[in-house]
Amino acid sequence: MPPVERRDRCLVMGVLNITPDSFSDGRCFDNPVRALDHAAKMIAAGVDILDVGGESTRPGADPVPEAEELERVLPVIEKLRAEFDTPISIDTSKANVMRAAVAAGATMINDVRALRGEGSLETAVELEVPVCLMHMRGEPQTMQREPVYADVVVEVTAFLRDRAQACLEAGLPSSDIIVDPGFGFGKTLAHNLQLLRNLDTIAALDFPVLVGISRKSMIGQILDRPVDDRLYGGLALAIVARQKGAAIVRTHDVAPTVDALRVLDATIEDGISDG
Repeated sequence: MPPVERRDRCLVMGVLNITPDSFSDGRCFDNPVRALDHAAKMIAAGVDILDVGGESTRPGADPVPEAEELERVLPVIEKLRAEFDTPISIDTSKANVMRAAVAAGATMINDVRALRGEGSLETAVELEVPVCLMHMRGEPQTMQREPVYADVVVEVTAFLRDRAQACLEAGLPSSDIIVDPGFGFGKTLAHNLQLLRNLDTIAALDFPVLVGISRKSMIGQILDRPVDDRLYGGLALAIVARQKGAAIVRTHDVAPTVDALRVLDATIEDGISDG
């Protein structure tokens, strides 16, 4: 996968969770046959990146042993690489899973812990693939227990700047760094909305910004809708995020998101508006 650059089109990353307990699609694609079928549908809909994950990071989720995570994701990545040319991202924080996934065909790392896990930063540099650094307050089991910030925009921006700098100092090229403010990861609804309103501040770090907001609880809180009835709210958030500088939108709902962002991008001179 080539480095992600500024472009006149927002990329769409499709979620492919190989887990029994993800908040939206747990057990939907937890075997290679179902996962391959779903990936084919996302590719037909125009997805740019497939994000394969074997460990749920929803609020309250328990950690998954490394061996189990490998057993979940490697067969799927191998089959995806054999069947399709679409770039594959591995959604993990474990260095050994990163290494094995890239060997199997993944071409990007998506890490909710921003390469703070044991050996993960050194591994990412060694693998020479793009990496998404996400902000998360605490751990999935505890992150939503009354998160507090003095200024969420300042603190999240500073965290992402510091992690990007650590990657640069370790030898990762700036062209391989992507940042993600981590909507819903240790944030209240007010925090999430403040981050979205000020996403251009994070985009000003001059790294591509990835946002993952589809079906999340912030939509449910605003609209009072269950997780499987949040499509339109998610599309609205994706459009706002793109207008504020997002370069990649991670979603469970690929086809409508691709359509919405293509229409939006067609109306924006030079790809991204002034917000």
